[in-house]
Amino acid sequence: MSKLALNSILIAALLAGGLGVALGQEPTPLLTQPEDKLIAILQSQASQKEKTDACRQLAVIGTRDAVPALVALLADEKLNHSARYALETIPEPAVDNALRTALGELKGRPLVGVIGSLGVRRDTQAVEPLAKLLPDTDTDVAQAAARALGKIGNSAAAKALDGALANVPAANQLAFCEGLFRCAEALAATGRRDEALTIYERLRNLQGAPHQVRAGGLRGVILTRGKEGLPLLQESLRSQDFVLVAAAARAALEMTGGDVTRALTAGLSQLPADNQVLVIQTLGKRGDVAASPALFASVRSGPNPVRLAAIRALPEIGHSSAVPVLAGLLGDSNREIAQTARESLASLPGPDVDAAVVAMLGASEASQRLTAVELIGRRRMTASVPALLKAAADTDAKVRPAAIKKVGELGTTAEFPALLDLLLGLKASQDLDAAEQALSVVCAKGVSPESFTEKLTGLPEQAQPAQKSALLRVLASIGGEKALKAVRAAVDDANAEVHGAAIRALGTWKTAEAAPDLLALAKSAGDPTDKLLCLRSYLVWAAHPDLPAGQRWSMCQQAAGLIQRSEEKKLLLGALGNIATAESLALIAPHLDDAATREEASAATVAVAEKLLKEKTAAQLAPQLIEPLQKAAQGTANADLARRAKTLLQQAQSKAGAK
Repeated sequence: MSKLALNSILIAALLAGGLGVALGQEPTPLLTQPEDKLIAILQSQASQKEKTDACRQLAVIGTRDAVPALVALLADEKLNHSARYALETIPEPAVDNALRTALGELKGRPLVGVIGSLGVRRDTQAVEPLAKLLPDTDTDVAQAAARALGKIGNSAAAKALDGALANVPAANQLAFCEGLFRCAEALAATGRRDEALTIYERLRNLQGAPHQVRAGGLRGVILTRGKEGLPLLQESLRSQDFVLVAAAARAALEMTGGDVTRALTAGLSQLPADNQVLVIQTLGKRGDVAASPALFASVRSGPNPVRLAAIRALPEIGHSSAVPVLAGLLGDSNREIAQTARESLASLPGPDVDAAVVAMLGASEASQRLTAVELIGRRRMTASVPALLKAAADTDAKVRPAAIKKVGELGTTAEFPALLDLLLGLKASQDLDAAEQALSVVCAKGVSPESFTEKLTGLPEQAQPAQKSALLRVLASIGGEKALKAVRAAVDDANAEVHGAAIRALGTWKTAEAAPDLLALAKSAGDPTDKLLCLRSYLVWAAHPDLPAGQRWSMCQQAAGLIQRSEEKKLLLGALGNIATAESLALIAPHLDDAATREEASAATVAVAEKLLKEKTAAQLAPQLIEPLQKAAQGTANADLARRAKTLLQQAQSKAGAK
């Protein structure tokens, strides 16, 4: 035997072994014995597991020789399933004969199993004996017979089920209907259309039947009739019984062609609102562009649920003709309508839709142009960046900055020159802000953002202060030594706007490289505002957790001599509170006696003490903590902070040996 053939057998055997595993049995190596040995196991006093394993293997290699031994196990409730599993795979008439014979010999679960196996094997000769079991008082037997006849699915099986349906007990009705549905499907598939239709008609008109039976019958009639079933489809869509409406809609989803679309859209607006919603959803799922005019009409008028359903269906159809219709709804007085239209516009697929969105940039109404810009961004239409650059010259004050920002979002470093030229020519503050943002975003996309620094620092003399200020902020977003040097130089600019922008740019620097400059400026600044800005930014770095504690302490010490105003003192205390050293407490301590800074100093003292008392050197440091903690506990108005200070004070006194 070839390796490929052996592998195929092994895979089949593993699949066949799924039942034993599912039942919690230990898996047994398969295909280890020949057929005669396996048959001998079945006929011996072997254990249930051994016989089950043998049946599993016979399901793969069994022949007619194994049939008698397998049939002998059918009366055994514990082995019935395994035996039938093997029998069902053996293509021998002897199996069918044996199973039919067993119908008159077995009862209970073994009988139900055999009935199911006859259905699996689609034994047409079993129709008559199975039909005799339909009136059986055992519900499981009767239902199994009905389902088996459904699997056989020929005319005789259908006739037997149909004849028994009138007198079937309520408990069995659904199983009998299921059998008839299967017969109808089989008959339709083999060209017996009229017989299938008769069954479907019977089921859809069956009095007292469960709703799924009536719905299934209606669906079957419509699908089996094809085009001839479209009038019934339309009639059902007008029904007050929503189950039938849903069944008709389901049938429509399974049908193709423009006739179906026309049947769904004809008289759509005359249907009850719930029916309209379901039909509209069906039209969306069918995706036929021919439904667009009817959907457009539903979008514009009718109850809100209908309008919303139509708006949501348009992206499923995905035609560019929906763009102006949806765009016209963006200003709708109903916020839900407007928002849903916006979402649908963003999700309409296809290049034709992209082209329609770009065309909106030329609309006469500014609101339409602004919508186009938003949609270009949401749809990630990177190919539309040139069109956005043109829109940056729009006459509308809202469209211009929106277009510029989208260039930054969608563009690449290739857009840098255009954005820089654009910024140098802009005057309105909102436009400059947008260009600054776009430039920063584009520079960040580069492999080496610092490579843009030289181009940004070589400003033409005619550049206005507002433009220079914007570029300084771009440099701050890029960072690096060259950019820092350029911003430092701009601090000395004679223009107050540029000077202020340079100081603020240093304050937002991404790395600690700017800290020495901030300290130097804080020392030399004649303007109180400049001093406060520089000192504040410097102290932010002094509190930065990424810097070593020693460096942060040194920074605080250098800033301490510059601090005069209460606001500056609070900034220093905030930084010191994050540095757990005795030296920090020494700088904090004087502020515990200052009413303006007592709360901040108390909080900083507690924060530092909590960390110091957890260190190995806590006993040596404890005496230095007692007085500051006493002041913090007494001076704060915050009850929780006071409680923490008192707890720490007790710990410090204990470690220091104080009483």
